[in-house]
Amino acid sequence: MNPIQELITNFQNLVTQVPEIIQPFIVMLAGTIPFIEGELASMIGIVGGLNPIVAAIAAAAGNFLSVLLVVLLTSRARSAVVSRSSVRVAATVGAEGAPPFADDESAPAFMETAPAKPESKGRQRLKKWLTRYGVPGASILGPLAIPTQFTSAFLVAGGTSRAWVLLWQAVAIILWTTVTTVSAWAALTFVVGV
Repeated sequence: MNPIQELITNFQNLVTQVPEIIQPFIVMLAGTIPFIEGELASMIGIVGGLNPIVAAIAAAAGNFLSVLLVVLLTSRARSAVVSRSSVRVAATVGAEGAPPFADDESAPAFMETAPAKPESKGRQRLKKWLTRYGVPGASILGPLAIPTQFTSAFLVAGGTSRAWVLLWQAVAIILWTTVTTVSAWAALTFVVGV
């Protein structure tokens, strides 16, 4: 037995100490963690001895639930920021001790918004990326660079519809989890021989 087979066998023996009914929930919890997500969680499940289909479904479900939570929280935060009223600045004409105007109509009040911060380089890149690939491209290509939770938060914070983000994040999660699950299963079956 080569060292990789021995390592996998030892890991599977460790996993067998956990009740079978709990094993998919552990994979689901692993799928909620950014940078592990559905892709690595399904691999962990397969290496641990779970059925590849059960591992993939549990990992994808955990990843999607965390994305759903992030989208809902980000949407609420965006709504609060957008609905906040702008700042009113009243300016008076004359000397420092001049009496205020009697009515608001003759008062020289100016509606001003707080000065906007210049856009960061990251936000500029994200806008360029969204313009070039759209939400589907950003969702499907996003996991190659950053976790789906971060991608979905950026998209919703930028004003994209929650339903549209959730739809394409679900497509991306299913796609990438399937690709990595099949790859891990094939590698373990045909290359390692476990």
